[in-house]
Amino acid sequence: MARLNDDAQWIILMGFLISFSFFFLALIINQSTVVGQTTAESIIEFPKNDIRDFRGIFIDVIAKNTTLANSPTIQNDLKSISLNRKNAVVNFSVWYKPNDAHTYVDLYYNNGVTLYNETWASL
Repeated sequence: MARLNDDAQWIILMGFLISFSFFFLALIINQSTVVGQTTAESIIEFPKNDIRDFRGIFIDVIAKNTTLANSPTIQNDLKSISLNRKNAVVNFSVWYKPNDAHTYVDLYYNNGVTLYNETWASL
């Protein structure tokens, strides 16, 4: 009997293996870029500077006059500015404990992605 030539079968089998490995590598590379993209987006979307600006403005107001901070005009102005410019909902309140020398301040910041609450005492 004549010997069968099965070289073509090996070529086809190796072609399938190489194409499957390329497909698998492309899938892995695609997933790694998606993970990197979402990580970068979450870092970009974190509003650290916006929170610092809001906190800094409020600390300046408190440092100058604590009764001014409870003014509805100041509260409405800060709320509307942050909502219009930064698309963030802010709220704050100033309160005192009986027989305590500290002024307590609650700050709230929410832009739909990041929620930030802070309570601190000033002298």
